[in-house]
Amino acid sequence: MELEILTPEKKLFSGHVYGVQLPGIEGSFEVLDKHAPLVSALGAGKVKVLKDKSGANVVYNINGGFAEVLNNKVAVLVEGATES
Repeated sequence: MELEILTPEKKLFSGHVYGVQLPGIEGSFEVLDKHAPLVSALGAGKVKVLKDKSGANVVYNINGGFAEVLNNKVAVLVEGATES
């Protein structure tokens, strides 16, 4: 699936991924290939980008935002983020 992580200033990540773990306001959740359509508010926490099944991951700390899943594409819009 395709993933984009965007802030008001720049694009943090764009590319094909195996999955992504997100900090929802009611708890963490994971989106994998062919996930059902979804819109969710995100709380402060870690966004873990699962690049492939081998364990190659990238982690971003975010302050909150929103995520949209539609047609095997995930858009994550965040106020601020740092790579950890």
